[in-house]
Formats: sequence, structure tokens, C-alpha cells
Amino acid sequence: MKKNNINAYVALVIVSIFWGTTYLAARIGVQHMHGMLLAGLRQTSAGLLLTAFFLIRGYKLPELPVLSRLFVIGVLMLCGSNGLMTWAMAYIPSGMGAIIAATVPIWITIFSYFLVQRTRITVQLVLGMVIGLAGIGGIFYDHIRELMDPQYRFGVMLITAACVFWALGSVLTAKWALGVNYLYGAGFQMLFSGIVMLVISLFMGQPLHIASFTGELWGSLLYLIFIGSLLSYSAYVFALNNLPPSLVSIYAYVNPVVAVILGWLILSEKLSWTIGVSCLVTLLGVYLVNNAFNKNKSYERSK
Repeated sequence: MKKNNINAYVALVIVSIFWGTTYLAARIGVQHMHGMLLAGLRQTSAGLLLTAFFLIRGYKLPELPVLSRLFVIGVLMLCGSNGLMTWAMAYIPSGMGAIIAATVPIWITIFSYFLVQRTRITVQLVLGMVIGLAGIGGIFYDHIRELMDPQYRFGVMLITAACVFWALGSVLTAKWALGVNYLYGAGFQMLFSGIVMLVISLFMGQPLHIASFTGELWGSLLYLIFIGSLLSYSAYVFALNNLPPSLVSIYAYVNPVVAVILGWLILSEKLSWTIGVSCLVTLLGVYLVNNAFNKNKSYERSK
């Protein structure tokens, strides 16, 4: 096995496990700071560190057309997705957020159908979507009382919008040939999205007060910067460029399990048999959709 393949598999393990822990870190952080500001500080710091690393090694700044596309993808995937997801953690359990986020492959299939190529509508694809939605419905059945709370509903809407933005950014990434080192490009995506989120936070009336930082907040922020962004996001981009996308998508099935267990163990979030079974049903639906989509892509390439 080639060394690059070994490193890619290690990167996939990192993404699958550690990305699931960031929901807990974000949930803790938003108890002390607005989610958009927290995400902005996270991505700006990580972006500065990563781009500085490449610039010091002699890399030139990408051309303006490439930078503009990196800006669009970064704003969609890290501002629109990560920013809204972090904000949502103030209103819903971290495990719930991770389960809803697991539906991203379904959204990717929808956007790919309209923006890239017409995906064949198969029985498996439709069945997967129905099963996935049934699983989400089962989870919400156990949270009917919480759904009466406007803030809880707002959190669900935020995390759903985050899924849509991530899927759209993923499809555009696949569609656009950027011609830049993928990790270097990821650094610019983080930097651009972070600056945008800091500006948004300022307009939202969320100024930064370093003096108000608690030990928990510092721990949450540093974990999100170094483990969530520099390690996990870079590992995700590396794995995506060295392994089949269908294999990399495994992370979407592991992340929710990690997040649900950690939320239950550390934050005493609700975990029942209904939620557990519904989570598995949701992941089954996502798997069927993802599998059907990848079969369609293989079919189109073979034509």
C-alpha cells in the first residue's frame, strides 16, 4: 500500500472520530460566547496559521479568480455551514445537531442533480430519502415538547440551513477546478470565512471582550482551532483528494454516534431507545442515498 494511501486512511479515521467531538466543544463554547463569533475566531485563527505556513514555505498567493472561488466556497462551507451550526448549538443538544448534519449526503445528491448532472431517480435513492426522513421524524417524536420552544425550533432551522450550505459548497468544490494545493486552499477558505463571520458578529452587536474569556471558553476555542479546523478539516480535505468520495463519506455515519455518546456522557443530554434507533434509521437512509448516488456516478462514467 502506498504511503499516501496509508496517510489518507489515517486522515479519514481522524475526521470520523475527532470531527464528531467538535459538536461537544461548540456546545460548551456557546454557553459563553455567541456561536457566530466563536466560529469566526476559530476559522480566522486556523486560516492565518495554515496560510502563513505555506507562505513561509515560499508559496505564492493564488491568482484573483482562484481566490474569488475560494472565498465563495469558504463562505458557503465554513461561514454558512460551520457558523450556523455553531450558533445552533446554543439552542439544541450537540448530539441532535450531529444527527441532522448527517443528512448532508442527501442534500449533496439534490444539488448535484440540478447543478452538476441529472442523477437517475432510482428505487434505492427514493427509499433512502424516505427512510432518512423517517429516522429524523422518529428523533423529533422524542422531542415533541422541545419543539414547542421557539428557540429550539430556531436551532433546528439553523442546523438544517447549515447542511444546505455545506452541500452546496461541496458540489461547487467538485465542479470548480481550482488548481491550488488543497491544504493551502483550505487555509484561505478558513481565513475568508472567519473574517466574514467576525464582521457579521460585529453587526449583530457581539463585540469581542478578551477579559470575559473563561477557562471553559479558552478550552473550547483552542480545541476547535487546533482539532476541529487545523487537524480535522485539513485531514478531511486530504482524504477527499486521495480516497474515493464514497469512502470518505463514512465520516458522516461515525460523527453522529461520537457526538451523541459524548453529549450523553459529559453534558447529560437526553438519550433513549427511541433516539438511538431513530439515529440508526437516519444513518441507514443516508447510506442508501449516498450509495445510490455513487452508483449513478459510476454508471455515468462508464457510458
